Amino acid sequence: MARDNRIQMPSGMGGLVRYFDDYKSRFEIKPGHVIILAVVIMIVLILLHAQGGAWLNLP
Repeated sequence: MARDNRIQMPSGMGGLVRYFDDYKSRFEIKPGHVIILAVVIMIVLILLHAQGGAWLNLP
């Protein structure tokens, strides 16, 4: 009779999806390459902000 009054709690997953290591992408980028690419983009943006108007003959 004690089992009839048992309260069931919701599952603890919270709607999260689990991804397994079986998936292999065609493109694999190392974290170091992403950091280098971000730094290069930042340098280009800084240079364009500082000197871009003169290089592109803008007023």
